[in-house]
Amino acid sequence: MNLHAQNTLTEAETALVNGYSSRFSDLPGDADVTVRRDEALELLKQGLPTRRVEAWHYTDLRRLLSVVPDFKPVANAEAVDPLIENALVLPVLNGAAHGRAAGPEGLTIATLADKLQEGALSAEWLTASDRFDAVGAINAAFVSDGYWLDIAEGAELSRPVELQNIHAGGQVHGRFVVNAAAGSRATIIERQTGVGDALASSVTHLDVADGAHVFWILLQEQPDDAAYLGQFTASLGKESSLTLFILNSGGKLVRQEVKVEARGEGSEFKLRGVNLLGGETHCDVTMVLDHLAPDTVSTETFRNVVTGKANGVFQGQIRVAKIAQKTDAKMACNTLLLSDDGGFSSKPELEIFADDVACGHGATVTDIEKEHLFYLMARGIDEKTARGLLVKAFVAEVIEELEDETVIEALEARLVDWFAEHG
Repeated sequence: MNLHAQNTLTEAETALVNGYSSRFSDLPGDADVTVRRDEALELLKQGLPTRRVEAWHYTDLRRLLSVVPDFKPVANAEAVDPLIENALVLPVLNGAAHGRAAGPEGLTIATLADKLQEGALSAEWLTASDRFDAVGAINAAFVSDGYWLDIAEGAELSRPVELQNIHAGGQVHGRFVVNAAAGSRATIIERQTGVGDALASSVTHLDVADGAHVFWILLQEQPDDAAYLGQFTASLGKESSLTLFILNSGGKLVRQEVKVEARGEGSEFKLRGVNLLGGETHCDVTMVLDHLAPDTVSTETFRNVVTGKANGVFQGQIRVAKIAQKTDAKMACNTLLLSDDGGFSSKPELEIFADDVACGHGATVTDIEKEHLFYLMARGIDEKTARGLLVKAFVAEVIEELEDETVIEALEARLVDWFAEHG
């Protein structure tokens, strides 16, 4: 049972509630959007979730988010170099979309601020999913801008599109909406980064229509003193596919939620993720996957590296509806715990109502195998280098599954940068 009785608001909760009043006149939206924002604020007035709430058991948000910065950024934010050289960059800088460059054929680009003003966002998208949807509530109350992309039916985008949500401290709340029409194909890159003390939230809505195929890369590289709250939601149509790759390698407090519904018969979802956790990071990846149609397939694999005093969480719940016969779902979470001061909690779950399925999950937590280390050192490699090679191989195995050489090279370069900093 979920219990969440609170008498007084914390400093951070009070700052969020008061911040809404000071920011309200600057936030875009028609009358319906204003109603949804007010509803989100009422949820925030009830307080942030604690570990008494099952979905937040390993991430006591009320305690971990003890203070929040002011909304005003400390400097101007600048777009970063794209992950892939020829990508079309669409930056959101300190909460405001910049640039409306023409995209490749088949892509229509609009800013979220304009869509909010037009009332184009449905009420459902600006409503928290339940009382404890803190990420959805914070973003719904304060979202200021982002991008809305429509990919035409049958279009195959000639180059990747990179959505950047970048801050220079303070608070930034963005949202991305992407509609991939029937038979379309696209590669989308989402970057979450910045500099300075910040509270950043980002919510993504992706609709993959019948026969469409989307490859989505999410890179979260927040500074060490930033809190990041992310939510990725997707709906899959008939015979469609979504491959989602997540790399977390920064932030002091990180909560990345993934909510996917396999609604169409024959749809496929692949989730591959890497958590590189160092310093005093607390990083929580929570996934809920609903198989709602027959003959759907999903595989989820996360690799985690924990150093220093970092703590990580992976909660993965797969739910198979009664109608979803012939579902094939597999989930694995593997962790290298390289520090006595760090920790990692894994909670895989299956909830199955169909009787003709193939579902399974597994989780491991271990240190580097001594035999492997001895093998390399016996060939003249020093211990530090040998340990580094084994850790990189452990992580790179997931990246190499992506099968796109350009993407693999770019992501492995991020690994090199992180290992150079964290040893």
